Amino acid sequence: MVTSGRKNVSFITEFRKILHRHPYLTYKIVAVFLFITYVLTFEYLMISENQLENANLITAIYWATTTIATVGYGDVVFTSLPGRLFTIIVQILGIILISGFLITYIVAPWMDRVIKFRLPRMVSSGMKDHIIICGYNQLVETLIDELTEEDMLFVIVEEEEELIRELVYKNISCIFGSPTDKQTLMNAGIEKAKLLIANKSDERNANIVLTAREFHYVNIIAIVEDQSNSRYLKYAGADTVVSPKSMFGEFIGRKAMDRLVSRVTGATEIFEGVHIVEFPVYLKSPLIGKSLKEISSQQLTSAKIVGIWNSGTLSFDPKEEDIVRENTVLLAVGTHKELSKLKKLTH
Repeated sequence: MVTSGRKNVSFITEFRKILHRHPYLTYKIVAVFLFITYVLTFEYLMISENQLENANLITAIYWATTTIATVGYGDVVFTSLPGRLFTIIVQILGIILISGFLITYIVAPWMDRVIKFRLPRMVSSGMKDHIIICGYNQLVETLIDELTEEDMLFVIVEEEEELIRELVYKNISCIFGSPTDKQTLMNAGIEKAKLLIANKSDERNANIVLTAREFHYVNIIAIVEDQSNSRYLKYAGADTVVSPKSMFGEFIGRKAMDRLVSRVTGATEIFEGVHIVEFPVYLKSPLIGKSLKEISSQQLTSAKIVGIWNSGTLSFDPKEEDIVRENTVLLAVGTHKELSKLKKLTH
């Protein structure tokens, strides 16, 4: 019995993951389920009204289709009160289903094509003394918040269309193109920029630095994943090489060395004004029971959660569905103000 229960839980969990990865699948399942329900209910009510000539599959499908579409030719109708109430329900839900179909499969794809056609590819000619950020991730999100607060101009260069669409929706300055391409960097205004941050893979960053180095006057910061590659990025022409993972590791290492530490101590600075801090979640915290997606969507904190420690396991790739529990430890990046707000929520 226990094994069977575990299998059921596992099946439900996997099913939820599939729905999360394919949101349109939920709409399709609901639509098919409702249509089958309409057909079966139609046949049952027709039999109960003694309209046996209409109690067949073809007529049921015909009636359900015309009623959902709110056409209703009136050639097949119910005479009883339950039948007419059923018709009203099918018509109302039909409007909702058709609206969902139009938005999901016609309006949304059309909007995507329009936005793709208008993907930003060049900054305004008046932009100068700005920062070019090649690559977008959670670390950059925190950096953007800091730059916005300081009223510093920046532009993100990204070659993934989905990310560019997301940035456009958020009204974040960006252009579409490969950051290793000289023309793309020129479109980003590198000739007038004061700083370029290479934030792709180590190999891509080396190519970005080599391309950007042709513009001798720009300062270049390279983000490195593997610290052993730092010297190669220096050889390529990076003025500064930063290793966030190394900083994370040193930070966690200091915590692991002292198991008696029960409070948040010494933040590690990644960029100027941007820190990484570890926050234990206490028993009365309002965050307990919430997923990381809920915390983000409810804007409970502007700090970015880049790591989560649950049941003794540390993950640097937290998922939206991860739940905050008692004794969870959150690894967050942000400004002093953002981190102070998160600290209050963890108590």
